[in-house]
Amino acid sequence: MLAEAGATELYCGLVPPDWRGRFQSISANRRPSGNLASYADLAEAVRSAHAHAAALSLVLNAQHYAAAQIEAAEEIAGRFADLGGDALIVSDLGLVERLATRFPALRVHVSSVATCRNAAAARLCQALGARRLILPRDVTLAEATAIAEEVPDIEIEAFVLNDGCIFEEGACHTIHLPGQLGGPICLDRYGFRHRRRDGGELSARLAARLQENDEAYERWLWYRFSCGFSTTPEGLPFGPCGLCALPALRRGRVAAVKIAGREAPTARKLASVRMVRSVLDRVCAGADAAAVRAFATRLRPSEAHCATGHMCYYPEVLRAAEC
Repeated sequence: MLAEAGATELYCGLVPPDWRGRFQSISANRRPSGNLASYADLAEAVRSAHAHAAALSLVLNAQHYAAAQIEAAEEIAGRFADLGGDALIVSDLGLVERLATRFPALRVHVSSVATCRNAAAARLCQALGARRLILPRDVTLAEATAIAEEVPDIEIEAFVLNDGCIFEEGACHTIHLPGQLGGPICLDRYGFRHRRRDGGELSARLAARLQENDEAYERWLWYRFSCGFSTTPEGLPFGPCGLCALPALRRGRVAAVKIAGREAPTARKLASVRMVRSVLDRVCAGADAAAVRAFATRLRPSEAHCATGHMCYYPEVLRAAEC
């Protein structure tokens, strides 16, 4: 379905049946859910992707692996190569080099979790054997296109839709628990109170300003977490979005854009692909930036949300339009 909707590349995770027993760990790739459960499922995913002319990448993007886990990850990569998979998304730079050397038939893409943010990091990834660098979420348009220009021999991929992270993902050592277990720790769902360091009473004016700041932070969190994980009646997702930046990303030779959220329901992923495809088609047909921006903001529609800038992966596009 996703390939038929316009996706040319797909990605997935796998937690082999013996992983939890061997390592007492619920995930091999930073997500306790949203993973395939067996090599049979992985084989079917490869077959289905290729039948629809799409490439399939497998995620091995924990921030680090113990020595025994490195060997297990290498085994997973080898099985994926034998199945005809296309690429591995890897965050541990030692593992990047190891897998690129061991499995030359597989492309290795450096995950955003590696937090590589500049041309020097891109050159290092290329030297280690990577074919693509996926940039962290909060890299600017200027930074992304500069890296693509300075290091043309490694592909650059940037985020375009869904799943904003309020921290630097590569420096975050938590996992997103299911909602019934509290959800992501970064939702900040805990009780607190403000107090002065000297033990004095808060003035009414200061208390009001602190409350205003807390409310603004809550609004920002709401936007970063997909506008409360809401959708339009048609199922189009709200939340972090870089659709208006697609003309600049394409002009800047960014090779690919990433729709985040492999653990999301299929309907959400399908709606996301359709949204990005509809905007990309206009960009490729030669529509100018203003026309693309107008189309993108009317898609859901999301003019009011877009105007805040909180929903933007690349808010500089909004600021430039206001000048």
